[in-house]
Amino acid sequence: MSDPAKTRRHAERVRELVASLVREIKDPRLGMVTITDARITGDLREATVYYTVLGDPTEQAATQAALESAKGMLRSRVGHALGLRHSPSLTFVLDNVLDHAKEIDDLLAEARLRDEEVQRLAAGKQYAGDPDPYKAEDEDDAELDDSGERVGAREDLG
Repeated sequence: MSDPAKTRRHAERVRELVASLVREIKDPRLGMVTITDARITGDLREATVYYTVLGDPTEQAATQAALESAKGMLRSRVGHALGLRHSPSLTFVLDNVLDHAKEIDDLLAEARLRDEEVQRLAAGKQYAGDPDPYKAEDEDDAELDDSGERVGAREDLG
């Protein structure tokens, strides 16, 4: 097993290399692709490369096919650049960043609407009890018994 810091450095290097090598691919099916991340196993044998593509699902599928056909060239160039004995096998995964961002924006908008509804319902309402149910009695207001002790006062246990 490899050092985690070394693994992270190799993963970052794989991401940079694949991003630069993708520009050299002459496949017309390749769309506007951005390499977003790369992860590599501890034994440096398998790398997963995450990418995004601008366009509709047909363009995304075409880009996936172009990357799969260029996988051998990318694998050999990445392995050579990293100086590893065995070139890591590459797996390409479509990273739907835009879909996740839209989903998060929708959830935040829904939360804002619910907060506004709660604020609207709470406007002009009052609490059901005293404004401060834990308000302490002043010494002047305390009731005293015949011996001068406070009524209901707690005994000091110390």
